[in-house]
Amino acid sequence: MKPRKSLVALCCAMIYAFVAASAVAQSDPQFAKANQDYAQGHFKEAIDGYETLVRSGQWSANLFYDLGNAYFRAADFGRAILNYERALALDRHHPEAAANLQIARDEARALEMQQSWLERYLHFASLNQYSLMASVAFWVGTFCIVRLIFQRRRSARTLALSILSLTVCALAILAIYRIDYGSKGHGLAIVTGKDVQARLATADTANSVLALPEGSEIKILSTRGDWIYAALPNNLRGWIPAKSTELVRL
Repeated sequence: MKPRKSLVALCCAMIYAFVAASAVAQSDPQFAKANQDYAQGHFKEAIDGYETLVRSGQWSANLFYDLGNAYFRAADFGRAILNYERALALDRHHPEAAANLQIARDEARALEMQQSWLERYLHFASLNQYSLMASVAFWVGTFCIVRLIFQRRRSARTLALSILSLTVCALAILAIYRIDYGSKGHGLAIVTGKDVQARLATADTANSVLALPEGSEIKILSTRGDWIYAALPNNLRGWIPAKSTELVRL
């Protein structure tokens, strides 16, 4: 097999494995049972079924989207927003999750973290997609460099492709870093409790900084006992009971 065909086959195999992994939950009998419970209006049973799949690690955007729908129908808007966010973290281009997320936010009057223009621009793709892009670009660049080393006559096209591939790899890694440590990065959490107050200190009697409706976004900065210190919407910071929040990324 020619080197070019081998490279194409490798890329296709990586993409196939990524897609197949995300489809596991959808083929599970437990997933079908939870969907049936949802269709019959048994939302508590549907939530239990979907949550079982989540705990088993069979994650997919559609699983979190369906779980968000079940919580929404059960009037638990905080966890509905949490799971729509998790769906979009896996698949940024999930129009149903994005639409329902906005509906749930409006219903709960949830507050959002402010993003920089660069973060908004980079969020056209998910972390998994950037990771795949970086991996493919790295191996294409490596293949081109090895080919240049062993070729008797160096090709300008191969050299250009190697430079382009490694540049794409570097930009994808930079995007991963910016997304991971931005306002909606790995510390992003959703307020799932009701009537939550961010406070100046780790005490229920401390002065309130901001009232956080369920479904509001925060970014966890540190933890102290049963409290977390977080960046809040409106460029504020405060202490929140840890039991009242859940991280978007599991």
